[in-house]
Amino acid sequence: MDTQITGKGEGQLQVHLVTKQKQFAVPNLPYSIRANVTSKELNILINSLLKEKSNENNEKIEFDFLFNGEFMKIALGQFLREKDVSFEDTIEIEYVERYPAPEPQDCLLHDDWVSAIHTRNDWILTGCYDNTLCIWTTKGENKLTIPGHNGPIKDVSWISLDENVGVFASASQDQNVMLWAWNTKQNSVECVQTCKGHERGVDCIDVNLSGTKMATGSWDTMVKIWSTSLGEDHHRQQDEDSATIKRAKIENVRTPLITLAGHREAVSGIQWIDDHKIISSSWDHTIKTWDLNVGGMQSEITGNKTFFDLSYSKLNNLIVAASPDKNIRLYDLRSKHGAIVKNTFLGHTQWVQCVCWSKTNEFLFISGAYDNQVKLWDYRSPKAPIYDLIGHEDKVLACDWSNPKYMVSGGSDNSVRVFKSKIALGKENTM
Repeated sequence: MDTQITGKGEGQLQVHLVTKQKQFAVPNLPYSIRANVTSKELNILINSLLKEKSNENNEKIEFDFLFNGEFMKIALGQFLREKDVSFEDTIEIEYVERYPAPEPQDCLLHDDWVSAIHTRNDWILTGCYDNTLCIWTTKGENKLTIPGHNGPIKDVSWISLDENVGVFASASQDQNVMLWAWNTKQNSVECVQTCKGHERGVDCIDVNLSGTKMATGSWDTMVKIWSTSLGEDHHRQQDEDSATIKRAKIENVRTPLITLAGHREAVSGIQWIDDHKIISSSWDHTIKTWDLNVGGMQSEITGNKTFFDLSYSKLNNLIVAASPDKNIRLYDLRSKHGAIVKNTFLGHTQWVQCVCWSKTNEFLFISGAYDNQVKLWDYRSPKAPIYDLIGHEDKVLACDWSNPKYMVSGGSDNSVRVFKSKIALGKENTM
């Protein structure tokens, strides 16, 4: 076989074409192809082989191609040369069905910047810079606008939701976290508890998997753990004095269960790993893992830049983190060398403000940035996103993919953009 490659990437090489999607498998034979073949031409080859296999004129299917777990976005020969792969060897190329493009669904208009967003079932909870919360349907209907805070809302989180009652929390620059109960039948809402303890604005919030506790991060550099119980009685720190507890009961104020000190600057992102561990990102260039059983830090990832947000996937134990240098970085929580960047994702042209993993597909996450862009990524393709989700006319401040059916984002154009995902569910469906 001629394996002489010219400067233009011409010549021949042998490949094995393999797939984990058995319905698209082709005969397991070596195929001789041009080294400068592109994904478009490989698609033609695969579809012709599938047609021969079934003897039917099936609808053409679009595939993407991977080598050693990374998507091929350029000509095969050029890609392999960049990986320093010998053209004398038979190359194994994996192919997967291409993800369908998300479809624009709705634009939810607000009165001010949308800085917080969380979806549960068919409900979207948003928080704004005009100090209000809003509840929307995924079809674009505004159910409630809720005042109460005295500063911009920086994060929101559903705690529980059924056909009668929805419970959620909101974090604000007014230093408070509020617990709300929404009567879905009467469409009325009440602030049940105000959580006080932070000394500066509260930037992030997350509720644990069992819905019993929430964690918050603040500009005061502290991480605090709170009960989500709607009743008056909840466990408090043992070192709280009786006067504090008595005053909290009278004022309907809740105090934290645990305070975790260790960050040196603002805490920008927080997420539960399980009911005993959380991770937090900070402007101090670190991502910390905390063990609540011992009440302290378990491990730390140190980066070169400020972290604006993070998202952890329990499907793969990977963290994606957003930074002001336009890049997104991937870390493996299982690695003993967690500080080593597993991959860097290039595509945004301004600060990356938010990231969020798919809850049902181990490979996919979305990001939002100051370049007005929301991007859908496959972590096997670090050099380019799969799709750009177009629509925002100003900075993207928040994004969420908690409901596998909808990718949602909010921005300083006072809007929430809703995209319907047609991507098949992956390892699990948590909804």
